[in-house]
Amino acid sequence: MSHLEGGPESDKRMLRRGILAMRNRLTPDDVRAAAVALAGQALELPELTHARTVAAYVSVGTEPGTLALLDALRARGVRVLLPALLPDNDLDWGAYTGEGSLARVLHGGRMALLEPAGERLGPDAVTTADVVLLPGLAVDAHGMRLGRGGGSYDRVLARLAASGAGPSLVVLLYDAEVVEHVPGEAHDRPVHAVVTPSGVRRFT
Repeated sequence: MSHLEGGPESDKRMLRRGILAMRNRLTPDDVRAAAVALAGQALELPELTHARTVAAYVSVGTEPGTLALLDALRARGVRVLLPALLPDNDLDWGAYTGEGSLARVLHGGRMALLEPAGERLGPDAVTTADVVLLPGLAVDAHGMRLGRGGGSYDRVLARLAASGAGPSLVVLLYDAEVVEHVPGEAHDRPVHAVVTPSGVRRFT
């Protein structure tokens, strides 16, 4: 498709489709093995070693698995915040205190999400995090992240910028999802690092 016809949005759509198709071919064993490797790599990250509060998320389906990492962070005494999707696609936050603190929530016709079952801390709670772990579908050589297109994390990133909070932004992906180029737009902000099952890559 020519750039005149579609521009970054249609390029993003094509890239999203390709990556989701790749993820859909993963077996439960693939996902489990990758989640363990991903947690091992992430826990070596200096930003996570020194973090007191980490805003994270619970992976669903064939997303790179996060539960092993969440439990390891908690075992270190880190306060872990997890998102709860609001009707307007913004994110509220609650504390993660183990798998028993998660509730399965169905949002419209979409996939069920695991969200914190306890007290809601408000959308601004994310500004207290030292590190924000972001879901994504790809990241490129400049640290530009491709999200799912729902806009929830664009709002989180805008809120962080507006508050002056400067947490480390880290995206968790499979190895093949570190790509040459993600179609970007003016408001997109680069992440600081990407963690995959085989290693960590930093962006300045």
